[in-house]
Amino acid sequence: MIKEDKLKAGARVAGNNSSDFKSRFSRYAPLIIWAALIFIGSSNLLSASHTSAFLVRPLRLLFPTANESTLRTIHFALRKAGHLTEYFILALLAARAFRTSSREILRARWFWASLLLVIAYALFDEFRQSFVSTRTASIYDSMIDSAGGLLGLIFLRWRRKRTKAKESGFD
Repeated sequence: MIKEDKLKAGARVAGNNSSDFKSRFSRYAPLIIWAALIFIGSSNLLSASHTSAFLVRPLRLLFPTANESTLRTIHFALRKAGHLTEYFILALLAARAFRTSSREILRARWFWASLLLVIAYALFDEFRQSFVSTRTASIYDSMIDSAGGLLGLIFLRWRRKRTKAKESGFD
Protein backbone atom coordinates (compact mmCIF):
# COMPACT_ATOMS: atom_id res chain seq x y z
CA MET A 1 0.00 0.00 0.00
CA ILE A 2 2.76 2.46 0.90
CA LYS A 3 4.70 1.52 -2.23
CA GLU A 4 1.57 2.15 -4.35
CA ASP A 5 1.10 5.62 -2.77
CA LYS A 6 4.73 6.46 -3.57
CA LEU A 7 4.20 5.41 -7.18
CA LYS A 8 1.09 7.60 -7.44
CA ALA A 9 2.95 10.53 -5.90
CA GLY A 10 5.80 9.99 -8.36
CA ALA A 11 3.32 9.95 -11.25
CA ARG A 12 1.81 13.23 -10.04
CA VAL A 13 5.27 14.80 -9.83
CA ALA A 14 6.15 13.50 -13.29
CA GLY A 15 2.88 14.94 -14.58
CA ASN A 16 3.74 18.28 -13.04
CA ASN A 17 7.17 18.20 -14.64
CA SER A 18 5.58 17.58 -18.01
CA SER A 19 3.15 20.42 -17.40
CA ASP A 20 6.00 22.67 -16.23
CA PHE A 21 7.97 21.86 -19.38
CA LYS A 22 5.00 22.67 -21.61
CA SER A 23 4.40 25.89 -19.72
CA ARG A 24 8.04 26.97 -19.94
CA PHE A 25 8.25 25.95 -23.58
CA SER A 26 5.17 27.98 -24.49
CA ARG A 27 6.59 30.98 -22.60
CA TYR A 28 10.18 30.91 -23.79
CA ALA A 29 10.07 29.26 -27.23
CA PRO A 30 8.74 32.36 -29.06
CA LEU A 31 11.42 34.50 -27.38
CA ILE A 32 14.20 32.07 -28.31
CA ILE A 33 12.92 31.68 -31.88
CA TRP A 34 12.73 35.46 -32.34
CA ALA A 35 16.25 35.90 -30.92
CA ALA A 36 17.46 33.22 -33.36
CA LEU A 37 15.80 35.06 -36.25
CA ILE A 38 17.57 38.27 -35.21
CA PHE A 39 20.83 36.31 -35.04
CA ILE A 40 20.31 34.92 -38.55
CA GLY A 41 19.21 38.29 -39.91
CA SER A 42 22.28 40.03 -38.56
CA SER A 43 24.55 37.77 -40.54
CA ASN A 44 25.53 38.41 -44.14
CA LEU A 45 21.96 37.50 -45.12
CA LEU A 46 20.47 40.92 -44.33
CA SER A 47 23.47 43.15 -44.80
CA ALA A 48 22.90 46.54 -46.42
CA SER A 49 24.20 45.28 -49.75
CA HIS A 50 21.72 42.41 -49.72
CA THR A 51 18.70 44.40 -48.51
CA SER A 52 19.32 47.09 -51.10
CA ALA A 53 18.81 44.44 -53.79
CA PHE A 54 15.19 43.87 -52.76
CA LEU A 55 14.33 47.25 -51.22
CA VAL A 56 15.71 49.80 -53.66
CA ARG A 57 13.88 48.40 -56.71
CA PRO A 58 10.41 48.84 -55.12
CA LEU A 59 11.50 52.26 -53.84
CA ARG A 60 12.36 53.27 -57.40
CA LEU A 61 8.85 52.24 -58.45
CA LEU A 62 7.26 54.17 -55.58
CA PHE A 63 9.44 57.24 -56.09
CA PRO A 64 10.39 57.32 -59.79
CA THR A 65 11.75 60.87 -59.63
CA ALA A 66 13.92 60.28 -56.56
CA ASN A 67 17.67 60.47 -57.04
CA GLU A 68 20.12 57.82 -55.76
CA SER A 69 20.95 59.83 -52.66
CA THR A 70 17.29 59.99 -51.65
CA LEU A 71 16.83 56.27 -52.28
CA ARG A 72 19.89 55.48 -50.14
CA THR A 73 18.48 57.66 -47.35
CA ILE A 74 15.12 55.88 -47.47
CA HIS A 75 16.89 52.52 -47.54
CA PHE A 76 18.93 53.57 -44.50
CA ALA A 77 15.80 54.74 -42.64
CA LEU A 78 14.00 51.47 -43.41
CA ARG A 79 16.93 49.47 -42.09
CA LYS A 80 16.96 51.48 -38.85
CA ALA A 81 13.19 51.08 -38.53
CA GLY A 82 13.82 47.35 -38.86
CA HIS A 83 16.23 47.50 -35.90
CA LEU A 84 13.65 49.34 -33.84
CA THR A 85 10.85 46.94 -34.77
CA GLU A 86 12.72 43.68 -34.24
CA TYR A 87 13.77 44.70 -30.73
CA PHE A 88 10.30 46.09 -29.95
CA ILE A 89 9.02 42.57 -30.65
CA LEU A 90 11.90 40.95 -28.72
CA ALA A 91 10.99 43.05 -25.67
CA LEU A 92 7.31 42.09 -25.91
CA LEU A 93 8.21 38.40 -26.09
CA ALA A 94 10.65 38.74 -23.16
CA ALA A 95 8.00 40.53 -21.10
CA ARG A 96 5.47 37.82 -21.96
CA ALA A 97 7.90 35.15 -20.77
CA PHE A 98 9.01 36.94 -17.62
CA ARG A 99 5.57 38.18 -16.51
CA THR A 100 4.33 34.58 -16.36
CA SER A 101 7.56 33.02 -15.09
CA SER A 102 7.62 30.46 -12.31
CA ARG A 103 10.33 32.63 -10.69
CA GLU A 104 8.94 35.34 -8.46
CA ILE A 105 11.86 37.70 -9.12
CA LEU A 106 11.18 37.62 -12.88
CA ARG A 107 7.43 38.14 -12.40
CA ALA A 108 8.03 41.05 -10.03
CA ARG A 109 10.75 42.69 -12.15
CA TRP A 110 9.57 41.71 -15.63
CA PHE A 111 10.03 45.22 -17.04
CA TRP A 112 13.67 45.55 -15.96
CA ALA A 113 14.54 41.93 -16.72
CA SER A 114 13.13 42.34 -20.22
CA LEU A 115 14.94 45.61 -20.80
CA LEU A 116 18.22 44.14 -19.55
CA LEU A 117 17.83 41.16 -21.87
CA VAL A 118 17.13 43.44 -24.84
CA ILE A 119 20.13 45.66 -24.14
CA ALA A 120 22.46 42.70 -23.59
CA TYR A 121 21.26 40.98 -26.77
CA ALA A 122 21.60 44.21 -28.78
CA LEU A 123 25.19 44.65 -27.60
CA PHE A 124 25.99 40.99 -28.26
CA ASP A 125 24.46 41.20 -31.73
CA GLU A 126 26.51 44.24 -32.70
CA PHE A 127 29.66 42.68 -31.28
CA ARG A 128 29.01 39.55 -33.32
CA GLN A 129 28.51 41.66 -36.44
CA SER A 130 32.04 42.99 -36.04
CA PHE A 131 33.21 39.54 -37.19
CA VAL A 132 30.98 39.49 -40.31
CA SER A 133 32.79 40.99 -43.29
CA THR A 134 29.66 42.51 -44.89
CA ARG A 135 28.39 44.05 -41.65
CA THR A 136 29.57 46.92 -39.51
CA ALA A 137 29.18 46.93 -35.77
CA SER A 138 27.73 50.15 -34.40
CA ILE A 139 26.97 51.25 -30.87
CA TYR A 140 24.32 53.48 -32.45
CA ASP A 141 22.51 50.42 -33.77
CA SER A 142 22.63 48.95 -30.25
CA MET A 143 21.09 52.18 -28.99
CA ILE A 144 18.35 52.00 -31.64
CA ASP A 145 17.74 48.35 -30.72
CA SER A 146 17.55 49.21 -27.03
CA ALA A 147 15.21 52.13 -27.75
CA GLY A 148 12.96 49.76 -29.69
CA GLY A 149 12.88 47.41 -26.72
CA LEU A 150 12.16 50.25 -24.32
CA LEU A 151 9.33 51.50 -26.55
CA GLY A 152 7.88 47.99 -26.63
CA LEU A 153 7.93 47.73 -22.85
CA ILE A 154 6.47 51.20 -22.37
CA PHE A 155 3.74 50.33 -24.86
CA LEU A 156 3.00 47.10 -22.99
CA ARG A 157 2.89 48.83 -19.61
CA TRP A 158 0.59 51.53 -21.05
CA ARG A 159 -1.77 48.88 -22.48
CA ARG A 160 -1.85 46.99 -19.19
CA LYS A 161 -2.70 50.15 -17.23
CA ARG A 162 -5.35 51.08 -19.77
CA THR A 163 -6.90 47.61 -19.58
CA LYS A 164 -6.92 47.71 -15.78
CA ALA A 165 -8.55 51.15 -15.84
CA LYS A 166 -11.28 49.90 -18.18
CA GLU A 167 -11.88 46.82 -16.02
CA SER A 168 -12.24 48.96 -12.90
CA GLY A 169 -14.52 51.43 -14.67
CA PHE A 170 -12.16 54.41 -14.61
CA ASP A 171 -11.91 54.82 -18.36
